[in-house]
Amino acid sequence: MSDLLFGFDKPEDSPSVPLWQTTMVRQWQIKRVLEPYDISHAHFVIMATLMWFEAHHYDTTQILIVNWSKLDKMTVSKSLRKLVALGCVNRIEHETDTRAKSVSLTEKGKEMVRTLVPIIEGIDNTFFSKASDKEKKVLPKFWRN
Repeated sequence: MSDLLFGFDKPEDSPSVPLWQTTMVRQWQIKRVLEPYDISHAHFVIMATLMWFEAHHYDTTQILIVNWSKLDKMTVSKSLRKLVALGCVNRIEHETDTRAKSVSLTEKGKEMVRTLVPIIEGIDNTFFSKASDKEKKVLPKFWRN
């Protein structure tokens, strides 16, 4: 071990460096696919989440999106504003909670999700193809409480 501040001799010995590199490669792959649609990965996650929530009859609010996606409130709020401007999302006052906004996909948003989900799932299938089913199931346990 050197006299450096770091607890590892080589960057790749730190679990965070390969995780960062892996994350960046996957994000780059997804970004490249989403660019022609003028949306970010966060936008896609929000829209896919909305589609899933609708299929399962959730009363979808911004805070539910924040809690499920782990995106911060500001990112969700800004993303929803852009998605509304693109005509992909409706955001209206909640029927019973005046502090909340109800959020839903428009037909344009649903069509975009239907187009993009198979593409993103294809990226995921290729990206995670070297991981076993057991390894894939362990990943979420690292960050969930």
